[in-house]
Amino acid sequence: MGASEGPKEREVPEAETTETTENIENTENTEAESDSAEAATAGGHIDDAERAARQAALDQLMELMRPAVQADGGDLVVVDVDYDAGIVEVQLQGACGSCAISALTLQGGVERLLRQRLSWVTEVRGDVDESIDFLESSSLGRGGYVPRAE
Repeated sequence: MGASEGPKEREVPEAETTETTENIENTENTEAESDSAEAATAGGHIDDAERAARQAALDQLMELMRPAVQADGGDLVVVDVDYDAGIVEVQLQGACGSCAISALTLQGGVERLLRQRLSWVTEVRGDVDESIDFLESSSLGRGGYVPRAE
């Protein structure tokens, strides 16, 4: 390119501009949805339909995670959920009470999955049920745990 030549403008085909416009509109819609989700979790109240959708998504994800914990003799239960604030409290039970990596399971597994897959989750609180004896808990390892009937 010589000193007297300016940048050349490229003609953009109509199909390409339509795609770009659609992408921008989709991005704006997604941003608007996430803004409303953030507003709801920032202390606002959500409607019954949104609460039901959040509960169903949480239940589905918990049922996805539970078999992995149960295979090692434990269980993963939801203790409390604040759907408006996005706070989920879970508890590891059974053999998890004697497991050295329970904290890693809560933080690296359960919390990570809940936050990644459920955009409305802002905080995950978790603990390990240590109400059963350590020796009993350790004997439940590798699939010996049977959840208590409630």
